[in-house]
Amino acid sequence: MADDENSLTGRLLRYANVGTGVGGAVARIAAGRLFGGERGSSAEGQLLAEALGNLKGPLMKVAQLLATIPDALPEAYAAELAQLQSQAPAMGWAFVKRRMAAELGPDWRKSFAEFSHEAAHAASLGQVHRASSHDGRLLACKLQYPDMDSAVEADLKQLNIIFALHRRMSPVIDTSEIGEEIAARLREELDYVREAKHIRLYTEILKGHPTIHVPEVEPQLSTRRLITMNWLEGRKLLEFREHDLDTRNLLARHLFEAWWMPFCGHGVIHGDPHLGNYSASLDETGRPKGLNLLDYGCIRIFPPRFVQGVVDLYHGLRTDDRARIVHAYETWGFQNLSNELIDILNIWARFIYGPLMEDRVRAIADGVSPAEYGRRQAFTVHRALKEKGPVKVPREFVFMDRAAIGLGGVFIHLKAELNFYRLFNEALEGFSVENVAARQAAALASAGLTSSSP
Repeated sequence: MADDENSLTGRLLRYANVGTGVGGAVARIAAGRLFGGERGSSAEGQLLAEALGNLKGPLMKVAQLLATIPDALPEAYAAELAQLQSQAPAMGWAFVKRRMAAELGPDWRKSFAEFSHEAAHAASLGQVHRASSHDGRLLACKLQYPDMDSAVEADLKQLNIIFALHRRMSPVIDTSEIGEEIAARLREELDYVREAKHIRLYTEILKGHPTIHVPEVEPQLSTRRLITMNWLEGRKLLEFREHDLDTRNLLARHLFEAWWMPFCGHGVIHGDPHLGNYSASLDETGRPKGLNLLDYGCIRIFPPRFVQGVVDLYHGLRTDDRARIVHAYETWGFQNLSNELIDILNIWARFIYGPLMEDRVRAIADGVSPAEYGRRQAFTVHRALKEKGPVKVPREFVFMDRAAIGLGGVFIHLKAELNFYRLFNEALEGFSVENVAARQAAALASAGLTSSSP
């Protein structure tokens, strides 16, 4: 057996000592390699998916994120991990009572007129309970699961195992900064005091918008692990999949504005856009009239120069301005780019920007089935990077890419048909990096956030 294979197997077996979840899967992968198993196979992906499915932390969400970056993981791994559900079993009432007492004190129940025993929603970090105030306002109480700090740190160790495994397998993506970015954002999500500031940030950014609604935080009923907001009444977006095109387009237009306007104007994005983070507000007839933004844990605040890079790349691709394209990638933090690597990155960039570059009404996937959305481009990028890579992905790219893919997925579910070019250029009206810097500084100060995310 080759020395490098012996070295790989030894490393994998040592990684297995880090934890029993992914570590156990890695040990079995190592054993399979000893007997000639295929690198990055579907069987290996299934082992990792099974291990991750038993974790109580948010690494399932991370796995789905990684599936959106070409070759951040082997295709078989990404396909298996993308199927994991981020929904977690809810805490029972006895557990909820203890957690609420730990956050608000033994008399916490007196702070509410009503408090539902059953969770309205359960996710990877916590669960939401419906409540009401003594003056009759409906409230949403998001309560974090116990010991999530340690669970997240354990999950991040497991993530490092996956990355270490991948680095030994002829990778074409350097994942070092991807890991740092994911770790920073997950640790932020644990801090509900910061999430409350994110809500104030979006309140400032979207103030005056008639159809996009941001909740109000109840600070006296909020802590680092409990955040209480007013309840935004609405219906799930998926409930409108079979409604008329005008209704679906209305929701998609609101969603586009809710995501791109904060980015183009203030350098802020919602880094986890999926259907569960939004609901449709209704008029008196029950028809959608606006959009509720429900979750603010994964917010990414970019330096204004990064926003300038996004705009430069857009204009560079539209006019085939090679110098502007290269400048954009360098602004983002890509380094040591050869002409071949630039051409490869442009394949993925043209896929992401494609709907924004054509002045016509179109579906986001434009004739491509949802299951195939982005797969051809990802395969082409993977194959090309195997010949010309590797490339180091800058950390600021990670959630921008994830969010763009996630947003496209929501548009696909809604089967929307819009002129995305005009919507994007409307969001860009008055753009300059100086305006972004000034608006961002003012909004951050208003929200009590003193600087951009690292």
